[in-house]
Amino acid sequence: LQVKNIDLNCAQNCIKHSTQFFTGDKLIVRRGQPFGFYVHFQNREWDADKDKITFTIETGPKPCDSLGTKSVFPLGGNPDKSHWTACYKLHNGRCLNVSVFPPVNACIGCYSLTMHLISCDHTYTQTLGDFYVLFNPWCSDDQVYLDSQAEREEYVLNENGILFQGLPKHITAHPWHFGQFQDDILDICLKILDVSTNFLRDPAMDCSYRNDPVYISRVLNAMIGCHKKKSILRLPSSNNYLQGVNPLSWNGSVPILRQWYHSKCKPIKYGHCETFASVMCTVMRCLGIPSRVVTGYYCPMNAADSLIVQEVFDYTGKTLNGKEHVWVHHCWNESWMVRKDLHQSVGDWQYLNPTPIETSKGPVCSGPIWVKDIKDGNVDTDSDGHRVFCMLNARRSAWVSQSKGKKTKLHCNTRMFGQCITTKSVGTSYGLEDVTNSYKHELGSVQEKAALHRAYRKINPQYLNATNSEIDKDIASNRNRSLKDTGLIMKFTMANCPVYGQDVQINWVLENMGSEIKDKKFNLSAQGMMYNGCVFDQLWKENMHVTLGPGEVKTILLVIPYENYGPHLCDYNILRLVAISMPEPKGEIMMLERDVLIDSLPVEIKLLDHPTLNTPCSTEVTFCNPLNEDLKNCVLNLEGYGLIGEPITTELGTLAAKHKAQTCVEFTPCRHGRHQFVASVSCYKFCNCKGYASIDMGNPPATSVERGA
Repeated sequence: LQVKNIDLNCAQNCIKHSTQFFTGDKLIVRRGQPFGFYVHFQNREWDADKDKITFTIETGPKPCDSLGTKSVFPLGGNPDKSHWTACYKLHNGRCLNVSVFPPVNACIGCYSLTMHLISCDHTYTQTLGDFYVLFNPWCSDDQVYLDSQAEREEYVLNENGILFQGLPKHITAHPWHFGQFQDDILDICLKILDVSTNFLRDPAMDCSYRNDPVYISRVLNAMIGCHKKKSILRLPSSNNYLQGVNPLSWNGSVPILRQWYHSKCKPIKYGHCETFASVMCTVMRCLGIPSRVVTGYYCPMNAADSLIVQEVFDYTGKTLNGKEHVWVHHCWNESWMVRKDLHQSVGDWQYLNPTPIETSKGPVCSGPIWVKDIKDGNVDTDSDGHRVFCMLNARRSAWVSQSKGKKTKLHCNTRMFGQCITTKSVGTSYGLEDVTNSYKHELGSVQEKAALHRAYRKINPQYLNATNSEIDKDIASNRNRSLKDTGLIMKFTMANCPVYGQDVQINWVLENMGSEIKDKKFNLSAQGMMYNGCVFDQLWKENMHVTLGPGEVKTILLVIPYENYGPHLCDYNILRLVAISMPEPKGEIMMLERDVLIDSLPVEIKLLDHPTLNTPCSTEVTFCNPLNEDLKNCVLNLEGYGLIGEPITTELGTLAAKHKAQTCVEFTPCRHGRHQFVASVSCYKFCNCKGYASIDMGNPPATSVERGA
């Protein structure tokens, strides 16, 4: 019996395995689910009595049957979900329809497939080629099984996502192109595993562990940002981007991964936390592990005491925190899997933070940690569990610095850490889902107190044998007294929603709750602030003397001119406004603060035609300069995977004051699915003016026609 040809039936296999979105003619399958191909014979029909076939599959540099990276199995063996098996049916006399079953615990990676045909005492060996095996969220026996089709489409198949940034009271949404199905991304993801410390230490053993999503996630988590020489990304040191790319200029993971791969695995400079989390999400989705990017607000990352975060101000309102920064927003990754190491029987979300955090032992990343363990205060299930719990549940203690190193505790409103934990909602373009309840019990509830007591005992040895009341007393002793205790209530409210170039207007509302006149002197100031809590010199100051009669409410309009803040804005256009009272004989010092986000200048994208697949159409991009000054060195960058191919960069030059620039771009949609245009304008003053347009090219037509005879 002689073989004529083999048809691996890549297209149909990929459709059945939900891998048809990968570009290129590759056989990519998911474990725990059979794939089929056709064997055509040349000289006669198949005779089961005379002819026998066995297959050999191998993965990794040192394939070994005992390690699960090699298997030799016959055609027609008994079905077994825990082993590689193959069966067949006659397609016609000279053609077999072969079905190969990758076990549900198969290692993911690139495999070679070899066929051995034994006929009339002759053996013919033929290499059928390479194929890829991925995790399978559609298979109920897989550790990454997700039983909702809508969630599988969102967390595995969706190449476009949303990153939430800004402030809890002013959340901004920025599209991100994950691009897990783009050319060569799968090979790059496997390359990341192949340059990890685990692989270099013992390649054979590392490949044998690649059947476990927990192991894979732990290796990838370290490789994204913590590997000394070959991590994907680097954080900028001292918030200086001069030696690399400004993190705000990234709009997707694909350019980052390709640049890393083609530079021989040298770290890309630079990325922020959302860049790290988004690249991690791309790699996890590519390998078949459901993943999403999550954002939390006001997260202390470098506190000396992980349970109590001290914030120190001077009498002018200037922040003096040093390295103990509270990040305004922080992004991390969640991935769905069963934790067999924690004796779980069903899947759940696991916390993964690939952004390196500086510790006394050097930079570390966190996870995977079961989200429910974070919520319940079970901080000892992972070495970084305590750090994550404190990031979301630490208590703040605010002080004013005095002479000779002394400080006084302030009267101020309570600031909660770990606010508004959000992620993109399933099936929407820009929708937000609040997942705070997955991480934290309701404030003040019995469950919240129990989790706090449990965590305190495990984090700090001094609380090991402490009673609940002793822990509560210690927490209360570090708490600031409220403004209400002074008899004077204050708050900042926005009088406008400022866009870059406009003055910031804020209402300062004061109410005297007492029966006596309140006469106070205040220092007010504003500082530019980075997303990671680093503050710069004060850009605006005022001194005010306020007198309030009994029960009187007074509203004072504060105006911060553009001329003051324009030259001092940082990466995310955030200002911190502080009002602090001058000391009095009673020693009461009041402090009020609010962070303000100034919206970037808008970039408009207008479609001039109704987009049709493989048909040229046009879009118009408009950017206006509303300022009273010229903007020099303006550059327009347009991206749209599946729409325009490579990004288009246009030099706009100098844009005169009160003028606008328009440019028309032709494109030809070449792929089904939902795509996004991202237009960004940068100049010598800023780089984060962006506009977005979503284009839905529909789903590919369903087909059930199989190739073969």
